[in-house]
Amino acid sequence: MSQFILILGLITLFLDWYVFQGLKRLTAHWRSERARKTVYWAYWLFFVCFLIGFGISIYIRFADDTATPLVQWFINAFLTFLVTKLVFSLVLLLEDIFRAAKAVYRFFRRIPGGKGEKTEKEQLVPERRKFMSQVALALASIPFVSFVYGTVKGKYDYTVHRHTLYFDDLPEAFDGFTITQVSDIHSGSFDNAEAVQRGIELVKAQQSDLFVFTGDLVNDHATEIVPYMDNFGQIKAPYGQYSVLGNHDYGMYANWESEAAKETNMERLKQHHAAMGYRLLLDEHVLVEKDGQKLALLGVENWGRGFIQLGDLDKALAGVEQDAFKILLSHDPSHWDEVVRLHPTRVHLTLSGHTHGMQFGVETPLVRWSPVQYRYKNWAGLAQDNQRLLYVNRGFGFIGFSGRVGIWPEVTVLELRKGKA
Repeated sequence: MSQFILILGLITLFLDWYVFQGLKRLTAHWRSERARKTVYWAYWLFFVCFLIGFGISIYIRFADDTATPLVQWFINAFLTFLVTKLVFSLVLLLEDIFRAAKAVYRFFRRIPGGKGEKTEKEQLVPERRKFMSQVALALASIPFVSFVYGTVKGKYDYTVHRHTLYFDDLPEAFDGFTITQVSDIHSGSFDNAEAVQRGIELVKAQQSDLFVFTGDLVNDHATEIVPYMDNFGQIKAPYGQYSVLGNHDYGMYANWESEAAKETNMERLKQHHAAMGYRLLLDEHVLVEKDGQKLALLGVENWGRGFIQLGDLDKALAGVEQDAFKILLSHDPSHWDEVVRLHPTRVHLTLSGHTHGMQFGVETPLVRWSPVQYRYKNWAGLAQDNQRLLYVNRGFGFIGFSGRVGIWPEVTVLELRKGKA
């Protein structure tokens, strides 16, 4: 941990130095040298003190398993400043690369206007540098404002994603059947109960036939959901409420005094699922019946590449007829990538979460990008392979970074239809 903090600090200091070069360009024409020096000293004093505070916060968060509001503020502010400085520095870097290439070109071409002379274009270089610093500042303000919005409002900007899914072999009785999915509540991160209730009201307003929750009810401790149990217990559906566990639900990131304490925490969490009216599926299945016809709803424990791999799909499938229509709840989409889509038994639809879309990215009709795509092939929305569908929910809550930028918290509504897509 100490090495990680040190490396992160050195990278941050380098970015601070690079941004400082742009700051000097922006203030170069100020008449008051005293004002310039005051700005320079204030810049370095703030960011050095901030970096020290952030380092202490990271140590407290991961060494002592504590996330106070002050610690969370430092984490949010660090990410905001980091992305802002990266954008600012990238613009300056592109200019520096251009100037370096031009200098090399002029050296080999031996352009007239020898040593000691300055052409008219060369005399304009300081103004051009100042302009590029202004461009860098303008562009860097976009992520800065976005991150501020994301930490204040964006993390509770719940969005409904609706999709109609077609299956040739869907039982007739389930034609038009609707499912509302919520994932990754992370109740330990909430700081606005009223905003959370607005999200729950949005879930209730969908009036779907079935409600499913695909894991990560808490960050670590079962007690985190207690203040919100009455809220999430309001969610009801005619054909039931079902849930599975996510990697955070196992308490794997907390410091436990003993293995017994960890196991007790898990048992309490399971009890909380039941108290809210959620049937927790642990490598098992239930049959959902409508008008004499059935579909199999399966749920497995967490199975994720690089995470806990407890989920047993074969166990969940035990006793399910081969030609039954099957829906699987599995927290981590890598389970679908590496197991479900390759399994000899077809599971028609898998519902996952886990990625949060990294709570940061861009989703437009033309551009869809998030850093999480370099870790997960399927990180949000629909995927299909070998007549098997996967839907990855972007998450209801947040963790780590207490905010969302571009990837808003999601309530998913899926309508099942009989027929070809």
